[in-house]
Amino acid sequence: MKELVNKLKGDRVIWSFVALLALFSFMPVFSASSNLAYIGHGTGNTLGYLVKHLAHICIGFLIIYWVHKVPYHYFRAISKIALPVVWILLLYTLLKGTVIAGANASRWIQVPFIGITFQTSTLASIVLFIYVARYLSKTKQENEPFQTSLVQLWVPVFITLAMILPANFSTTALIFSMVIMLTFIGKYPIKYIAFIIGSGVAMLLFFLLIAKAFPESRFFSRVGTWGSRIENFTTDKPDEDDYQIEKAKIAIASGRFGGLGPGKSVQKNFLPQSSSDFIYAIVVEEYGLVGGVSILLLYLLLLFRFVIASHKANTLFGKLVVVGLGFPMIFQAMINMAVAVELLPVTGQTLPLISSGGSSIWMTCFSLGIIISVTKKDEEIVEELQEKERRKEALQRLIDKELAEEDLPVDEREEIYEEEQMYSIADNSRNPMNAVLNK
Repeated sequence: MKELVNKLKGDRVIWSFVALLALFSFMPVFSASSNLAYIGHGTGNTLGYLVKHLAHICIGFLIIYWVHKVPYHYFRAISKIALPVVWILLLYTLLKGTVIAGANASRWIQVPFIGITFQTSTLASIVLFIYVARYLSKTKQENEPFQTSLVQLWVPVFITLAMILPANFSTTALIFSMVIMLTFIGKYPIKYIAFIIGSGVAMLLFFLLIAKAFPESRFFSRVGTWGSRIENFTTDKPDEDDYQIEKAKIAIASGRFGGLGPGKSVQKNFLPQSSSDFIYAIVVEEYGLVGGVSILLLYLLLLFRFVIASHKANTLFGKLVVVGLGFPMIFQAMINMAVAVELLPVTGQTLPLISSGGSSIWMTCFSLGIIISVTKKDEEIVEELQEKERRKEALQRLIDKELAEEDLPVDEREEIYEEEQMYSIADNSRNPMNAVLNK
């Protein structure tokens, strides 16, 4: 175990917080999956869901390990190539998405021959954030005109968001907000940021007007859901989402200070998304205020560590990558917790590293791997310099030895050669044991 830990590079504190969140996730997922077990096979046995979650977490940590080995500046070039690929995946998802438990069909795609469903918007957000960080770090010293940045930066951003918006408004809003924050940190002119925000709002209103004109279109099927969720949040009109919120609030109120105990949740049998979207309510019900605040503090400490990692990064690209990939993770967690306590309308955002689900865990781990790769840059340079110095010293010793032997008389050199030959195990005789016997 000690050897394995020593192989982990980068910020050990980030590694620790991620491991704590992942370890804590097993009990809530094991407990909250009971309703899925009853619906799936009628027995209520959640062991299969626990094993599945364990496999997702293990694969996720392998992803972190593999990705953190890759120098983060490689992703600078990859983002420009990957963005058109992401657009193709988003378009395919929009047209040929897979239905999961009756949910909207245009969020997931199914990987051929494997059967794993994958939410392409999570991959798109990672690629887009890295692309924005690459552009901002590249143009820091060039002061490109707004027209150039409009084509090279904002057109790709709006194309990506336009493909995510019809199926997932909350993810689109989160990505757009994070891109604006990233450009602000990257010292993009504020007057241009204000123009982009206004343009984004205008485009959203135009989309809603078209949706009102064609309400029966499958392309605009989610617009009605957005409106009803906002209406239910601002009024007391009963609805399916209102039912979920009420059950979540009952779960949170039942938890009190110390909770009902692990596995003793009652509302998990009534919440449709108890192991994913509303898992925080189950956490508070079973572990009380202590458990809920502990989870909140872990995410805040992780955010604080991301700030430190961004500050320590050697390059502007590294700083922006940590902010662009780390902050959305924390804001997503805050949104999930805010929905559970009815501070925000229902959004469908999961709790990173705790909610069940394969693709969401893996994409979170992919982001964490890149962030840790940024944090390990300094120590990698030190290790490479030390290894280079050791090789240089070893080579110098060999050269010194050869030069010393050349300065010896011929007779002494022949004696050294014969002595080396005497102890060689190389032997061309027919008996393979002669080398050992003679020695």
